[in-house]
Amino acid sequence: MEKIISSIRDEALTIQSLLLSLNQLDWKAETLFKAWSPEIIVSHLLYFDRMTIYSLNNKDTFNREASFLFQAFSSEKNSLERAKLVRDRMAINDQDSMIEAWMKSNHEMTKIFLSVNPEQRCQWFGPDMSARMFMIARYMETWSHAQAIYDLMGQKRTYTDDIEHIVQIGVKTFKWTFRNRKLEVPEIFPYIELRSPSGGKWTYNDPNDEESIKGKASDFCHVVTQNRNIKDTTLEVNGKISEHWMSIAQCFAGDPENPPKKGERN
Repeated sequence: MEKIISSIRDEALTIQSLLLSLNQLDWKAETLFKAWSPEIIVSHLLYFDRMTIYSLNNKDTFNREASFLFQAFSSEKNSLERAKLVRDRMAINDQDSMIEAWMKSNHEMTKIFLSVNPEQRCQWFGPDMSARMFMIARYMETWSHAQAIYDLMGQKRTYTDDIEHIVQIGVKTFKWTFRNRKLEVPEIFPYIELRSPSGGKWTYNDPNDEESIKGKASDFCHVVTQNRNIKDTTLEVNGKISEHWMSIAQCFAGDPENPPKKGERN
């Protein structure tokens, strides 16, 4: 658990520095991710970090909040309006307090999970998952949502090899991406060859000249988290299965989502 916990903590600190550079107009400004503002994004991360804590040590609170989410999401279908309900649930009205509350909850979450058996099953909204996969999912969501803020501010992101966690979850959700859309799962797994931020090479699945995805690991992460359209990356995609997957790839839970259109977020 030490590796993923360290990755979450490092990412949170990096994002905190970005958040502290925002002025009040930036804090409330709409990003290109469903018009969510940095305020909405941070409140979302704060809420679900807290829910992660509750899933382990406060089942009553978890179930109460799960009921709130179910009722809120049943009555409101718009993503932004749903996110506003979560923000309002936090009852934190100023920027500094929201950032401080998120960092505190994030630290508490990682401290708790550091001592948890990686294979322990943890309650969530869908199927239970292992504690280690839970933390990988939290890292992925934190990293992914922050990209909208980098884009808003026009800041270039510095990538680290910690994104290997996202690459791995992206690869593991190959079958699920198709099943989630009620599509037939291909029998062939594309060969994946990615260049890590540090210059190393990460490979997955058997070599295949007819079905392959090659390029920067950061581009792959942006595609599977739907921060970028595949056509706005430099990934080399070969084969119909690979092309189809990259056009619908989704490494996060929930109903099928579509990636941004070409040129919409780059």
